[in-house]
Amino acid sequence: MDQAIDQFILFLATERGLSDNYQTAVRRVLEEFVRWYEGRFGKSEISTVRLEHLSEYLAHRKKQGLATGSLRLEIVALKIFFRHLTSRGLLSADPAEKMDSPRLEQYLPETLNEIEVEKLIESIDVAKPLGQRDRAIVELLYSSGLRVSELTQARIENLDLEERIIRVTGKGNKTRLVPVGRRAADALTDYLSGERPRLVRSGRTSTHIVLSIRGSALTANRIRQILKERARLAGLEGNIYPHLLRHSFATHLLGNGADLRVIQEMLGHADIATTQIYTHVDQGHLKSLHKKFHPRP
Repeated sequence: MDQAIDQFILFLATERGLSDNYQTAVRRVLEEFVRWYEGRFGKSEISTVRLEHLSEYLAHRKKQGLATGSLRLEIVALKIFFRHLTSRGLLSADPAEKMDSPRLEQYLPETLNEIEVEKLIESIDVAKPLGQRDRAIVELLYSSGLRVSELTQARIENLDLEERIIRVTGKGNKTRLVPVGRRAADALTDYLSGERPRLVRSGRTSTHIVLSIRGSALTANRIRQILKERARLAGLEGNIYPHLLRHSFATHLLGNGADLRVIQEMLGHADIATTQIYTHVDQGHLKSLHKKFHPRP
């Protein structure tokens, strides 16, 4: 099984071009299954796995308290793994073919309202050390709805401040062009001409947009820490994290009349069903529109 997993992960990397994070997540799921299977049945041959074994394993994971969403991801990983092995002739039949996915509870993403976003941004004093950088980070996350991984990889050569466009690489190594708001563009201009040159270190600094005090590209974890600290200083309660700004970006666009397909393109969602979750968030706006325009409100 270990050899089959290694070959499958190589397939995901070389032929499918899927991200390192996705490969790591799939490997973790498969290796967890192998450990359970070998402990339960004392076997390690991939050809001995049956549907009932997979069902028993998933029941075991559910008893461990695995959330429905996480359980669904594990099912997907197992299904694509065994489908791959069958298509390559390594298995005569796919044991996971008839495996059902659990129904997901409806999940509504958390968001900040527009006043809270404004409070967060305006609380960052650009006259203080790293103020220009941190303001540029928050402005860009909210203005363009970037994933934190996309921000960490964003480079100066992919940023056009005159046209206010940034090219980013998202999931599946897919690139897309995303608009940059005017205020975010102004913050980036100030940072790139003011603070960033002082962060550059010879032999260490690349063309990444956001840099650490050591001159290297900021990591996703460090950006999360920065945002959490900035939110605390702004007096915002609750857990403030980069993806919250992405959710807020999409929700505020939809609430102000943007087309769902346009939001899908800007977020880089492959399936519009992923974007449609935001239509459930802004119920207050929908009610206000109904009250304003319906002849019998």
